[in-house]
Amino acid sequence: MRILLVGGGGREHAIAWKLKQSARVSQLFCAPGNAGIASLATCIPIKATDLDALVRFASSEAIDLVFVAPDDPLALGLVDRLEAAGIRAFGPRRNAAVLESSKAFAKDLMRRYRIPTAAYQVFDDAGAALAYVDGAELPLVVKADGLALGKGVVIAHDREEARAAVRDMMLNNRFGQAGLKLVIESCLSGPELTLLAFTDGRTILPMVTSRDHKRACDNDQGLNTGGMGAVAPGADLDEPAWRQLRETILQPTVDAMRAEGRPFKGVLYFGLMLTREGPKVIEYNARFGDPEAQVVLPLLETDLLDIVEAILDERLNQLAIRWKAGAACCVVAASGGYPAAYQTGYPIHGLDQVPSDCLVFHAGTRREDETILTHGGRVLGVTALGPTVGEAVTRAYEALGAISFQDMHFRRDIGRPV
Repeated sequence: MRILLVGGGGREHAIAWKLKQSARVSQLFCAPGNAGIASLATCIPIKATDLDALVRFASSEAIDLVFVAPDDPLALGLVDRLEAAGIRAFGPRRNAAVLESSKAFAKDLMRRYRIPTAAYQVFDDAGAALAYVDGAELPLVVKADGLALGKGVVIAHDREEARAAVRDMMLNNRFGQAGLKLVIESCLSGPELTLLAFTDGRTILPMVTSRDHKRACDNDQGLNTGGMGAVAPGADLDEPAWRQLRETILQPTVDAMRAEGRPFKGVLYFGLMLTREGPKVIEYNARFGDPEAQVVLPLLETDLLDIVEAILDERLNQLAIRWKAGAACCVVAASGGYPAAYQTGYPIHGLDQVPSDCLVFHAGTRREDETILTHGGRVLGVTALGPTVGEAVTRAYEALGAISFQDMHFRRDIGRPV
């Protein structure tokens, strides 16, 4: 099969690495890709949001399947456009991807179908939002309604911090259109957990759990980022806990989307808080998480292409997905200053010194002649496996020790128990 993978980050490198393990993949293209993906696929200089060019390329190159990995093209309706052109595409259609692209839609859906989540209010007027903040119980979570690269969330512990978040998003247009509507919700407490799941719109099969670290600095300090590292499994859930998740959150979400006329087919991301009252949904994403994909996919034994086709054909209930025993850890090496201002274009040293049984997923890199340079905020994700989370963490940091570039920044506490 000739496959086109859309995207160019660490998640896409992990997906490309997994797809290439399938004997049925004859040629893999990636748009736009990066320096790491180029070792696995033919990179095409088309932006992930250039829907017209992507559809033209898939048509002209007789692509059999397009795997749409990032949030933006899903929200823009790339899957719909490809299907209209007669091209098979993996990922939710636009009317289902709204589960991620609008937090207000997601919260209202959970309210209608009694899926456990935090109490909330939605605002499209800054004055009303500021008035609500003045009387609401603290702490509060202020969220931009739309896509904001994982950075549109502020946990406000005092009223001035909450007011500043409202003004920043709604009046100062920090996130553009994404912040013109806000969700303000009560702050849940408990361990956080990511649960990715495959679904064909009816059947839902969870992957191994994972846990990512969003803050830029150790001890969960600093600004929110797209993710500075992750471990899998993220929690040791017993069968009653899994049953509760399936019965109160996983299956009800899939059933709710189908009942709304928005069947969700693809990878569904559940950001969860394990509260004293039980698990509650913090957020949904409509695709693999990043860096969660970098720890979950290395533990997947089943051919990813087999899973993709079972989802597209709505026969996921006939597939048994196999997982490796053990654990995985990914530590992100970022540009100094990320997620605020940072410089790029620095040579990356030591990639050839990483142990062969560890993985380096490129997130923001480019090649110039024979040199690989930094080309983004999150530059690399170094992943290692081990029999336990602790051993995987140790091996990932040992592998990262071989790599260097100017102003390289990484957290030193990825995988620390919460």
